[in-house]
Amino acid sequence: MAVGTGPEEAAAALPAAADPRLPALASRRGRGEWLKTLPLYLLPQHLCSRLMYLATRARFRPWKDWQIRWFVARYGVDLGAAQTAETAAYPHFNAFFTRALRPGARTVAGDSDAVCSPVDGTAYHAGQIEAGRLFQAKGRDYTLSELLACDSGWVPRFMAGSYVTLYLAPRDYHRVHMPIAGRLERAIYVPGRLFAVNPRTTRVVPRLYARNERLVSLFETEAGPMAIVMVGALFVGNLEAVFPIPHAGPGLRVMDYDRPGTTPVWLEKGAEMGRFNMGSTVIILFGPGAVCWAPALLSHSRVRVGESIGIRGSREGRTEPARQAGMRAGNPADAPGPRTSHKELKESRSHIKACNLP
Repeated sequence: MAVGTGPEEAAAALPAAADPRLPALASRRGRGEWLKTLPLYLLPQHLCSRLMYLATRARFRPWKDWQIRWFVARYGVDLGAAQTAETAAYPHFNAFFTRALRPGARTVAGDSDAVCSPVDGTAYHAGQIEAGRLFQAKGRDYTLSELLACDSGWVPRFMAGSYVTLYLAPRDYHRVHMPIAGRLERAIYVPGRLFAVNPRTTRVVPRLYARNERLVSLFETEAGPMAIVMVGALFVGNLEAVFPIPHAGPGLRVMDYDRPGTTPVWLEKGAEMGRFNMGSTVIILFGPGAVCWAPALLSHSRVRVGESIGIRGSREGRTEPARQAGMRAGNPADAPGPRTSHKELKESRSHIKACNLP
């Protein structure tokens, strides 16, 4: 059970004293946000998430029907796009929360170069990875190495690359789809805290995305390396994927999909790749020069599954169909560069400490 780390860590999140030239309102707001966030440091986050897991899977009809009706009314959930629009038809709350869309509810962008939104949500930020750091909020950032659990083989491939951070609100559809087609190479389960993820906590909690529990899925694609990072949050300590993933546990867990005897995992653009049991955040990473984000993808713009959020850059010396065929066949020429071995990542505690992981 994860508990708060004490007043020292909480104090580190306290905003610096406001410049006397700034409005007093801004100072009061910053301290007010910190005070509202402070209880998250003290809560037994994983215990709360386990209790929520049980509560949202209870099949007692009056209880689950009340949960769903309250949630729909509280968050204004639109069930018009759901495969099952009748709330009483769901066996429990989590089945409703992870509901499927009806056929045709979302259209995947037809342009072969389009990078599609993997979720229904809000774009918090899209930009470049600068000096190995990603933007979280004004005055807050975190390192690429932390986010990817210090995988020394994959981290360099994303340096100076691009990323987009997408937040899923409670009312949103909570399945995650492929931005472009790709072959799964490695999945890393990273244990961590379960801070709530919302605009306030991104402003207050340092290195939020690199501290929370997460599933890192690493793909080889027509555009080069791609990472899909599903970040857990309070009440979201359970992440699922359509492929076998490393089981949650007390330490870093790694699963390679390019080993002899393993079944290759190829997912087409727009295909479902995972889901949140209660919602949180998805971070998509690409290598340098691979993607140009759409100008409309501004901070806090709404996106929907399948719509184009960027354009894929061309790969030198190879046509996209040839590269796709090569990856499907497991062509060694399309394999990613040298990577840290499974044994190294699993056994090396120094790797974890160097990243300052929770």
